[in-house]
Amino acid sequence: MTAPLPRPPFDAELETALAAVHRVVPPGITPDLIEQVRRARDASSPSLREIVAGRAIDVSEHVVPGPGGEVPVSVVRPRDQVSGAPVVYWCHGGGMFMGDRATGAAQFCDWVEQLGVVVVSVEYRLAPEHPDPAPVEDCYAGLVWTAQNAAGFSADASSLVVGGASAGGGLAAGVALLARDRGGPAIAGQLLVYPMLDDRNDTGSTLQFEGVGVWDRISNRTGWDALLGGRRGTADVSPYAAPARARDLSGLPPAYVDVASTETFRDEDVAYATALWNAGVQAELHVWPGGFHGFDGFVPDADLSRRARAARVAWLTRRLGLSVPA
Repeated sequence: MTAPLPRPPFDAELETALAAVHRVVPPGITPDLIEQVRRARDASSPSLREIVAGRAIDVSEHVVPGPGGEVPVSVVRPRDQVSGAPVVYWCHGGGMFMGDRATGAAQFCDWVEQLGVVVVSVEYRLAPEHPDPAPVEDCYAGLVWTAQNAAGFSADASSLVVGGASAGGGLAAGVALLARDRGGPAIAGQLLVYPMLDDRNDTGSTLQFEGVGVWDRISNRTGWDALLGGRRGTADVSPYAAPARARDLSGLPPAYVDVASTETFRDEDVAYATALWNAGVQAELHVWPGGFHGFDGFVPDADLSRRARAARVAWLTRRLGLSVPA
């Protein structure tokens, strides 16, 4: 039996929360557990309306024409919105097979209140029922609609950032590649929060985190298999689905990339930031010591979580030329 690889330790404050997190998201999600995990996540996750309740935020719902039919999007705006506000186009996480447009809303609603931005959150079709290219094409359709309709919700399409977390971070990176290769829409930046980028599942960090933490190597294989089926790990994988496969990253907008030191995606995310630099693209990289995947969402009051969220706000503030929040 092969001895487990040594790995960096979890942050002590975060590690105490792992048992509770595993009741919702077990460390190794196999294909037979997809429906169970979906139900557990749905039961524990508030709706967007519940998240914005009591906040000075307005939400409107829209449907966007997409390649497979209607794509739902939520437009989340400050109640006292200033005309010409920047836009953050958000792709939710969930390993490609779970989640909805309310996933991650606690964080992006903070951006709406603190920074005055408009957030458009897209709900793409999920794998395995809708494999690649359905998710990334839905996200691209929503981006096109956002750019074309920004003026209708008093926003500025020239200040448009694409962002997402986990699977959504990978989709945001894929959408940025599509926008470059299809000639638009113009994107001011990419906010890639511990993005899911590489279907090959063979980095050192994937080997360190099998049966450990959140979204381990087994879960990662399940997510990519759901999206790509038998193509996973072969030469027949599009860089729009798995952006780590891209051979040319030139001409992309500036990026913010963050990841934790104690999670599966660490090495592929560091490699992607490095590849962006080598292509002449500006990138800001943060590796949060001791965090497990999604740590700031699962344990939002931890010190490391607060620092991670503050760094994202600081980047958005600089990238969009906003006033520094008090």
